[in-house]
Amino acid sequence: QVQLVESGGGLVQAGGSLRLSCAASGRTLSSYAMGWFRQAPGKEREFVAAISWSGGITYYADSVKGRFTISRDNAKNTVYLQMSSLETEETAVYYCAGRRGSIITTNKYDYWGQGTQVTVSS
Repeated sequence: QVQLVESGGGLVQAGGSLRLSCAASGRTLSSYAMGWFRQAPGKEREFVAAISWSGGITYYADSVKGRFTISRDNAKNTVYLQMSSLETEETAVYYCAGRRGSIITTNKYDYWGQGTQVTVSS
């Protein structure tokens, strides 16, 4: 079983930046496609960004293009989400997910972290 642990969440002012990290334990992520999702109170979980196992392909939700960047460091077994120009509407629990195989933008991933809270204040 792959363990994914998110970190880096917290309180940030609107317009600010935050970097989330997702570290895997027990198994390398070098052959895994990875994704970030978020879920706000009262809303369904939504796709944010994804990256292929090699890092050569990335997908982003339209709402975050140009502001968020997903990256990975397979040597460190870690995936990142750099978030900039954050808005209050983006307050949510952010989840890291992984799957064997190709990159996808749905929530059909094999492994999930417990999530990290991101709160954007006005």
